[in-house]
Amino acid sequence: ADAASSGADPPRERRRRRGRARARTEALLHTLKRSRRVKANDRERNRMHHLNAALDELRSVLPTFPDDTQLTKIETLRFAYNYIWALSETLRLA
Repeated sequence: ADAASSGADPPRERRRRRGRARARTEALLHTLKRSRRVKANDRERNRMHHLNAALDELRSVLPTFPDDTQLTKIETLRFAYNYIWALSETLRLA
């Protein structure tokens, strides 16, 4: 009785679960993949929205000439790095 209750049931449970996973139809798999893709696209869109908002905020505190110049993403990061370095050097030398 002990051997049956301790070792026989779990493998049967696992087999049943695998069987159910295989029973999914092609249409259901397509729907799941599509749903996951839509969610992944939403996450990526939100990630890019937040990144662009952060870059806009960073651009707003960097001095640019002329004022209406829009720096690219990489230009913004490089400019910010160099600007912070220059300010640090000014403080160090003062």
